[in-house]
Amino acid sequence: MTSAGDIMHRGAECVREHETLATAARIMKERGVGALPICGERQKLLGILTDRDIVLRCVADGLDPDRVTAGELARGRPMTVESDEDVEQVLRVMEQYRVRRLPVINHPEHELVGMISEADIARGMPQARLAEFVTAVCAEESPRSKEVLETPQGV
Repeated sequence: MTSAGDIMHRGAECVREHETLATAARIMKERGVGALPICGERQKLLGILTDRDIVLRCVADGLDPDRVTAGELARGRPMTVESDEDVEQVLRVMEQYRVRRLPVINHPEHELVGMISEADIARGMPQARLAEFVTAVCAEESPRSKEVLETPQGV
């Protein structure tokens, strides 16, 4: 059985909840990533911040990314998986909630230990299953899926 811990990339860098969006954007640029976990003390996962969040929820609203903090954009509780969960469960979570990145935590501390992205999923997955996954995750967003993503809950 392949687990989330087997396919995740370790050492996902967090942006701290009190850091500004400008700082988060610089980290994204330096690391070549489009999303960062938002972490509190002891790597406790508080949310996920995407480049899209910075543009749509800050810049487009006329806010200053040098003043708005990552924690201000964290809402709800992100979908997560534990490192020992089976890859098929990882796929189900990503498909159901239509997320392209999934934090991997240890339990019960809820500490971030890694991240799984679409690219991590694609490595070694049979072509047919990969096509099914991409179709599910990238399907046009329905009002219901938006509501689910904004509701605080975890896996």
